[in-house]
Amino acid sequence: MNTFMLTIASPDGNKYSDQAQMLTVRGIDGDLAILAGHISFITALKPCDCKVILPDGTEKVGTIDGGLLTVSEKGTTLLSGSFNWK
Repeated sequence: MNTFMLTIASPDGNKYSDQAQMLTVRGIDGDLAILAGHISFITALKPCDCKVILPDGTEKVGTIDGGLLTVSEKGTTLLSGSFNWK
């Protein structure tokens, strides 16, 4: 499966900065999944669990207290006031 550059950042610093197969989060208009080649956009995020599928297929789950998601050709960035891996 194709991958994309994903950065997850909070005021405590970067929590993840590497390739990923998929990211799932809850936007203000509902749940969404990001895959390689996704159209560029920006959305606010609600507090939720955030699932990251790593390049090897393993899954990591973290929690956010809301935030901002930016998707572009250069990569995907999730900014949150609080992020914690489960």
